[in-house]
Amino acid sequence: MKTDLDIARAATMHPITEVAAKLGIGEPDLYQYGKYMAKLPLHLIDNKAVNKKKLVLVTAITPTPAGEGKTTTSIGLSEGLNRMGVKSTVVIREPSLGPVFGIKGGAAGGGHAQVIPMEDINLHFTGDMGAIEKAHNLLSALIDNHLQSKNNTLNLDPRKIIWKRVLDMNERALRHIVLGLGGPKQGIPRETGFDITAASEVMAALCLAKDLEDLKEKFGNILVGFTYDDKPVYARDFKAQGAMAALMKYAIMPNLVQTLEGNPAIVHGGPFANIAQGTNTLIATKMGLSLSDYVVTEAGFASELGAEKFLNIKAQYGGLSPNASVVVATIRALKYHGGAKLANLKEPDVQAVINGLPNMEKHIENVQHFNLKPVVAINKFPTDTDKEVEVVKKRCEELGVRVAVYEGWAKGGEGAMELAELVHDAAESCTTCFEPLYDFNWDIEKKLHTIATKLYGADHVEYTVKAKTQMAQFQKIGLDKLPVCVAKTQKSLSDDQYKLGRPKGFAVKIREFEIAAGAGFIIPIAGTIMRMPGLPSQPSAEKIDIDNDGNISGLF
Repeated sequence: MKTDLDIARAATMHPITEVAAKLGIGEPDLYQYGKYMAKLPLHLIDNKAVNKKKLVLVTAITPTPAGEGKTTTSIGLSEGLNRMGVKSTVVIREPSLGPVFGIKGGAAGGGHAQVIPMEDINLHFTGDMGAIEKAHNLLSALIDNHLQSKNNTLNLDPRKIIWKRVLDMNERALRHIVLGLGGPKQGIPRETGFDITAASEVMAALCLAKDLEDLKEKFGNILVGFTYDDKPVYARDFKAQGAMAALMKYAIMPNLVQTLEGNPAIVHGGPFANIAQGTNTLIATKMGLSLSDYVVTEAGFASELGAEKFLNIKAQYGGLSPNASVVVATIRALKYHGGAKLANLKEPDVQAVINGLPNMEKHIENVQHFNLKPVVAINKFPTDTDKEVEVVKKRCEELGVRVAVYEGWAKGGEGAMELAELVHDAAESCTTCFEPLYDFNWDIEKKLHTIATKLYGADHVEYTVKAKTQMAQFQKIGLDKLPVCVAKTQKSLSDDQYKLGRPKGFAVKIREFEIAAGAGFIIPIAGTIMRMPGLPSQPSAEKIDIDNDGNISGLF
């Protein structure tokens, strides 16, 4: 069987100028990166047109090690809509090198539902991740330089600096570090650490910014730490925002590539959904809505993570009104949530599917909390039996929910036609149906209680003493009215990765908070989640290679 890389290499790529022409973009408006990739200038966004178009959000049931194929479904759905004669653009996130070299692999789709050039997109792309990393770490350098060479005129307490450094790699050894060692010329010694670049506040700010001026303002509002007398210190106090924004001159522009069938795809921004907001940039989404009639976009992991953050944070900040939502489910994942072992997921097991259905039902319910009518996409694998598929279809019908079998991995747009028709019908019947779950003006505890009880299924939320102290501090400095962006395991609806299916009778435990004042949200840290992942025992990097002619192998 051909690998994703084999399929991508066999595709005939069209010059990016031809892809752009489908969106009505002329060559003078393209910042080209070779023949097949380009950046789009922000003046192409038409804010008046945005909410006259249709926005479709793709989410999924709780992910498993077997994979669910949310990005693959998003790409295939857009292909199917284009085959129907609907002018559609898929808008997705950029891959991070952490997962590419870790356990998850690339993020350019799969099979016959991919965006290309797949290798370039997964490895460095147009340099956005590098620009984000450099802008973030420039602020870090300015902070430590201030302590060392400017005699700390801001009275910043080194013990209360909350700004870390970032690296686009899974590197657990950098989670907690001590820097400034080696004598008086090497900087002030202090404890700090690294997050992965996808969790950077620079990434978060980019994904919620309206334009370069707005991004610069967001950078200035980044909370760096506190003085010895507990007064907040911001990035603007270091005069950092201008230089940081200068590094983002091109990174703020969305990237235009193509699908395997030659349709437009916009790929921009890449925050994870378990430790950040998990959606592509607001700029990219609005660009797609300005240039096409339908935008299909995805939000990371499941409905209680990426979709919740898309609908509560991104949609409210950006004035977006989604018209339809797809919940991706696989027979394999349902079996896993129904108690089947990972090694046995390819074996027929109707009872395990039945046992796993409550997880899917919860994610359907979660989408409905936002007054959207979900469409379930059964992402079909060759090992799925007709009886197993029928069990899922029957349950969806009992719930009054539209359901389609999706075969985009094997057949591309042709395998997405049933799903495309159902999504088109759902989107056309919804104009202003979307409703967010909470109001930003609610206090932090009320917002968290609403998310935890309605979307996770928790009984209540518990806070450590540290978390309660931080909430009081946020209120004191006037940041308590920001939305919340929960950092939580993606492996369970709860904050315990081992609670599969649809857990009940549990509490969500908030151990501490981080804050992204520049981007505009508060980050409650639930359970044992880390903002710098580690590599697995057998990382994907061990399989990736390149020959003397530049041909890459092992990338998926």
